[in-house]
Amino acid sequence: MAGGSVSTPEGLVLTALAHAFALFAAVSTASNVSGGHVNPAVTFGALIGGHITLPRSILYCIAQLLGSSAACAVLGYSIGGLDAATFALAAGVSPLRALVLEAAMTFGLVYTVYATAADAKRGAIGPLAIGLVVGANILAGGAFDGAAMNPALAFGPALVRWAWKDHGVYWAGPLAGGGVAGFFYEYFFTPNTFQPISSVNC
Repeated sequence: MAGGSVSTPEGLVLTALAHAFALFAAVSTASNVSGGHVNPAVTFGALIGGHITLPRSILYCIAQLLGSSAACAVLGYSIGGLDAATFALAAGVSPLRALVLEAAMTFGLVYTVYATAADAKRGAIGPLAIGLVVGANILAGGAFDGAAMNPALAFGPALVRWAWKDHGVYWAGPLAGGGVAGFFYEYFFTPNTFQPISSVNC
């Protein structure tokens, strides 16, 4: 994130831990209502895998974008004149390289969602595993592009601050990675063994 907490090693670790625990809590608390959908890339992966309908996936994505925007608006108001960071590429990182990085990290995230939350043979560690893989990805890629892995996560700050530079990276990369992961796991590993839509966490 430009000008944000990932500019120092300590800040990167704290950011990774905060995201890991926050996602763990979000997925755990929302899983019984909507399946814990908080990420358009994971929703897209579920759509590609045939575990959610197109109309419902659109509604989920709209809700995710609205939630992110509202949260960032409240945060912006709360901190007053302080500069809230937006997702941006680090110096020397091209949009194409960042896109590939986002796609790779999101592939790992959505694969984890499928393996630990959507697969009928899964255990009970889905939310924790999802949070941990996000935290690990932030440690690996946060210094390069913020490691969003979530279009909604990048959309809220960009809208509130009206900062759209390279914003397409945070849509194209995660959606590509999520879609490939959903297709790969569904059709190459355990076809016809997945849970209903409502039990797919993301």
